[in-house]
Amino acid sequence: MTSPQNGPDEAHTVPAGVSDELVEAVGGVTAAFEVIEHARGMLYAFHRLVGRADKELAEALDQLEAAGRPDLAEALRTDVVGRNVIDGRWTFQLVEEFDSGYYQAFADAERAVRDATMGGRRHVFEAQLKEREQTPGLPGHEAQPAATGHQGR
Repeated sequence: MTSPQNGPDEAHTVPAGVSDELVEAVGGVTAAFEVIEHARGMLYAFHRLVGRADKELAEALDQLEAAGRPDLAEALRTDVVGRNVIDGRWTFQLVEEFDSGYYQAFADAERAVRDATMGGRRHVFEAQLKEREQTPGLPGHEAQPAATGHQGR
């Protein structure tokens, strides 16, 4: 096993002629996009949770009917099961609209900024931060993983 290299790998180095201020600004654009990624995950979680609640409600309504209250079960089936979560839309439609609209526009814009300024490189600001904050030579503070000879699958 060889020792890890010093400094970030080529994919995370600052391109020649790029200022620290620009690296930080681009890092800010990427950080904002990462918030959108988080929000997207929460939207998908919302989608899944509403679907799960609908399934659980259907099961509970079967039990309510079997327990002698078919009137209540039918009322909820009629009013709640299959209902739109917002005007004219189920959650899958919210996810699809978000993905093809705002999310895609933001993702394209963030990539365009990186392409125009960092040669498409990702997380250059974070790589600089890692290099500044780590203690050289201390175990657990290596710049990169040690070469192990194992190939990814």
